[in-house]
Amino acid sequence: MEQLFGKLDPSLQLMILMAALSLLPFILVSLTSFTRYVIVLSILKTALGTQQVPPGIVLVGISLILTIYTMGPVFNDMYKKAEAPINNHDSVIAIMDAASGPLKDFMMRQTRQKDVSYFIELAHKSPPNSPEDLSIWEVAPAFIVSELRTSFEIGFLIFVPFMVLDLVVANILLALGMMMLSPTIISLPFKILIFVAVDGWSLIINGLVHSYN
Repeated sequence: MEQLFGKLDPSLQLMILMAALSLLPFILVSLTSFTRYVIVLSILKTALGTQQVPPGIVLVGISLILTIYTMGPVFNDMYKKAEAPINNHDSVIAIMDAASGPLKDFMMRQTRQKDVSYFIELAHKSPPNSPEDLSIWEVAPAFIVSELRTSFEIGFLIFVPFMVLDLVVANILLALGMMMLSPTIISLPFKILIFVAVDGWSLIINGLVHSYN
């Protein structure tokens, strides 16, 4: 593919590169730590039961900032890997292949071996001799599945304490005969108070950041 791309007209190569850059939002959302951050924070918002607080755009902003923080060393390594091909005026394919190495290594560290094996079997390919033999396109779907699983596991652990508090409040209201009063209205201030008292935002964000290897 690299040889074929190198034979194309430079203006056509530029057009293909511009089209590839349009995929950057997809890459940022799917192939980085963004997915885990935004899913866990969304589940936390649902568990708190605060409806539109914090707004969705705030959660996306927090997730984006944390993603840049987490992926900073990876992006730096990608730039260093791509620097030599750029200086040698290599083709765009060669530059992208060199730059994708650190990103693939990052995804491999977060991906379960079971998921990688599943997608290799799905593609009817023989098992690789080493992780270096895998391409980024084989690792990417396994990484996404692993991230979704991990995100919901963390979200479940966050959701359970809030659900227990809702059940306690509901039983108290039932014992008092106040069946017409919504338990969520009464439990919401207590959930916010407890969450703030234990410094919940810092604990969850710190835990999410340290959940990456």
